[in-house]
Amino acid sequence: MNELPEFWRTEIWHPLSVHFPLSILLLGSFLILISAFVKKSFLVNMAKFLLVVGTFVLWLAIYTGNLADSVVSRQICDPTVLKTHETNAYIVGWLFSITSAIIIIEFFGFLKRIKLFLKITVFALSIIGSGFLIYTGHLGATLVYQQAAGVHIPSADCNEFID
Repeated sequence: MNELPEFWRTEIWHPLSVHFPLSILLLGSFLILISAFVKKSFLVNMAKFLLVVGTFVLWLAIYTGNLADSVVSRQICDPTVLKTHETNAYIVGWLFSITSAIIIIEFFGFLKRIKLFLKITVFALSIIGSGFLIYTGHLGATLVYQQAAGVHIPSADCNEFID
């Protein structure tokens, strides 16, 4: 008789943590895009806040992804998708880290002479980062739904669910 595996396995932490930065960073990027057309300081401030917070949570998701990699890489059929997913996650991490660094530097009043350049850079990096983020999420979904990465596959008769 098969037993149902423990839920709090190492590879489970990644899907639990990855959706927060995904939604926070996409919303922050969307608000940056909207604030380019609607001049509301609230939108700009909220967008910057979301981008900085999302970046910190993103690195947590990358950390949990590295933990899951040690388990999942032995279970999947095509590890090149996993490697591409990981590489793109680091690209997203660095794009949004640079964006957050610019936002923090701008917040403390440094580099006032190039304020317009910084706004354009934050706008561009957040849009590019969002594109990479969406593609990285697509690769993650491919790993889960096409290769069952980190997924428990029940037995044919589902005996592990019977008490």
